[in-house]
Amino acid sequence: MTKDEWYRQLFERLGNSKFRSSFHLKQKDIDYINQKGLDTIRQHAKDFIAKREAPAFIANDGKQTPMRGHPVFIAQHATATCCRECIRKWHKMQPGRELSQVQQDYLVDIIMTWIQKELERQKKKL
Repeated sequence: MTKDEWYRQLFERLGNSKFRSSFHLKQKDIDYINQKGLDTIRQHAKDFIAKREAPAFIANDGKQTPMRGHPVFIAQHATATCCRECIRKWHKMQPGRELSQVQQDYLVDIIMTWIQKELERQKKKL
């Protein structure tokens, strides 16, 4: 399966989830992205994944990602990259072992792909 095929299937499944598909960027999130730029947002996503998701054991797993306050947090809930249990269920990465750099890069790419889709969706509304 190619990356494009996997992403298409993943985003289709996420779109079919009532919970996952309920997340969208608000105007303040879009303004923040526009102010900071996508490179900075990507760096924030890398930092959040490295600190909150990559360790083998996370003391507050399942509660480490706020539901608001940063566009990446919204994207993490929308893409099931918010905790190790969601990452296991949706992305097939087993808990209890540290995420490799390749796995972390994949999660960041999923988050940034969702953010790009949200920005495009917002432009279509205008």
